[in-house]
Amino acid sequence: MLIPLLTVLAAFAVLMWSADFFVAGAASIAGNLGMSPVIVGLTIVSLGTSAPEILVSITAALAGSGGLAIGNAVGSNIANIGLVLGITVLVAPIQVHPGCMRSELPTLLVVTAGTGLLLLDVELERSDAILMITALILILAQMIRSQIRDPEVAEDAAAEDDDLPHLSTARAWGAFAIGLVLLVGSSKALVWGASAIAMKFGVPELIIGLTIVAVGTSLPELAATLASALRGHAEIAIGNIVGSNLFNLLAVMAMPGLLAPEQLPYNFLFRDYGAMCIATILMAVAAYLGLRHRSAKPGHSYLGRGVGTLFCLGYGLYYYGLYVTL
Repeated sequence: MLIPLLTVLAAFAVLMWSADFFVAGAASIAGNLGMSPVIVGLTIVSLGTSAPEILVSITAALAGSGGLAIGNAVGSNIANIGLVLGITVLVAPIQVHPGCMRSELPTLLVVTAGTGLLLLDVELERSDAILMITALILILAQMIRSQIRDPEVAEDAAAEDDDLPHLSTARAWGAFAIGLVLLVGSSKALVWGASAIAMKFGVPELIIGLTIVAVGTSLPELAATLASALRGHAEIAIGNIVGSNLFNLLAVMAMPGLLAPEQLPYNFLFRDYGAMCIATILMAVAAYLGLRHRSAKPGHSYLGRGVGTLFCLGYGLYYYGLYVTL
């Protein structure tokens, strides 16, 4: 039992470190090829921060542990809202960008509902996965078009260009290759360790994915958003979370269906996917109510510490619900 546990801990550490390497290399390659900061941020950096979830999902599906992969996707979305956004708002209240209110939040709500409809037959099939990936490509293309045309976003991207990695071509390709190899290796180790723990305690792999793996792969988002909040840039937190949740639903969850179609437990839709839907709706409601808050900037929405407390309490209640239904 000790060896699987140590393997999981070591794999998490390598997974997060290699993801940073991978993002730095990929973003630098794109920048060296002349891609704009807006496109780099929306595609490569967003995809890179979801790389741990995607690699774990692919590895789990190939290893016949599709439940762990699906649990990782849904559990990460719940953790992103309840844990990551909740703690960040407790540290520093957020001013939500108008573009997020107009486009990104409604898109996440539609994707959450649409993916739920695909899963009503409690089976993730290859056709479902193809629809998810197609939707992701179309959404990314639309987001890139709309944000490039938004002068405020372009100005913010230019100002934040210094925050993007800037490596020479040789160092960028080296970081990219090393990061990718370590991502693959640590993902395999994590899936093996998590599966071994599940077998030892007789816990379904779905539950391990919803808890241990989901929280572990959400740690980069927590670290990034907390760091942004402490630097006075908390307003980007909800945008990062919305983007990460879109990737989790349309890319991470699609992998098991694409590689090895998965039959889902019946209570998954009502307990776990339902909890994710409630968390997503609460986030949207809080954001739209925040438009009327006296501390909100013109056109922005204000999320205060009361909202952060609500999200953290809700996340704790979800874990209690998992415990009592085991």
